[in-house]
Amino acid sequence: MSDRYIFSSESVGEGHPDKVADTISDAVLDACLAQDKFSRVACETYVKSNIAIIGGEITTKAKLDFVKIARDAIREIGYVNDDDVFHADKVFVNVIVTQQSPDIAQGVDAKKAKGKKTAKQGAGDQGLMFGYACNETRELMPAPIMFAHRLGRELTRIRKAGGAAWLRPDAKSQVSVVYENDKPVAISNVVISTQHAADVSHAEIEKFCIEKVIKKVLPARLLTNKTEFLINPTGRFVVGGPQGDTGLTGRKIIVDTYGGMGRHGGGAFSGKDPTKVDRSAAYMGRWVAKNIVAAGLASRCELQFAYAIGHPNPVSVHVETFGTNTVANSKIIRAVNRVFSFQPSDIIDQLNLRRPIYGKTTNYGHFGKSDKALTWATTATSARATKP
Repeated sequence: MSDRYIFSSESVGEGHPDKVADTISDAVLDACLAQDKFSRVACETYVKSNIAIIGGEITTKAKLDFVKIARDAIREIGYVNDDDVFHADKVFVNVIVTQQSPDIAQGVDAKKAKGKKTAKQGAGDQGLMFGYACNETRELMPAPIMFAHRLGRELTRIRKAGGAAWLRPDAKSQVSVVYENDKPVAISNVVISTQHAADVSHAEIEKFCIEKVIKKVLPARLLTNKTEFLINPTGRFVVGGPQGDTGLTGRKIIVDTYGGMGRHGGGAFSGKDPTKVDRSAAYMGRWVAKNIVAAGLASRCELQFAYAIGHPNPVSVHVETFGTNTVANSKIIRAVNRVFSFQPSDIIDQLNLRRPIYGKTTNYGHFGKSDKALTWATTATSARATKP
């Protein structure tokens, strides 16, 4: 008997309130790094109705116009319609920002300090991070999350190109994939909820999403006569974005990573500079796992790291291949520790992370993109993956 199960993952659009907050936080980070690559940034954003609150700890030489940064980010997302309460030109931006705590700074700084056991750059916090890769898709990512991202990207592309004037920025997608013996064999369910103008019918929205989005971007061989399509299941989605719900930086960590297929240590990414191992070590983990799978050493791979604040070396590094390894796990672990350094300063250097690149990561996953500016998306070998 085959091992048959269904696994679901969701994605959210750029106009989802939490992603609006992530976008503003990463825009602040990029603005800092563009002027001062050694900026220390931990930026949190909260959005609701016509208000955006930017808070956090930022130590930088950069000169920032927080109001302009926020408005430009909101405008790029697409909140420019007169029927939106949350509007790029009308939002009230409140700024509550202090500098990084000197107690944290001395742990991160590459110099001696009283009570610190080393002069090397340490991790910006304690915590655990995961990296994951598998050969289910050409991106070496789990199929459910990549399919959900593809739907969101296409909705956004059409909206920004003016292909459907009734589309609005807030949207969510979800894909349920049927697995047999750990291989995707079908899609059982697709959900799209998209904000829309008040004067469009549900029937038009449903037809558009099925014909112009779902059937265009999802693999035809996985869509069957049993695949269920649920489009705006409540029947109406006019009130959306920060008008309909609150948004907060870092609340979509599963969307940002592996859709639940790979584990997550709990730390969010957006708004954090690369001295924060929540972000940089998770990128490193993805890079290493992707190289292992791309090299054919395993068809699934997960790495876990753990750090202590102020300490330069991880307190643990673990590699798991779920029995899919083609060489001994012990050899893979030895190779990983020989080839890669997991000290925070080395991660930053190896992946060239002190650059204003983080706006490219915010939406549709921090992993699985092909942009060469995102160094952790590259591999040392050509990928050996199926291409659904």
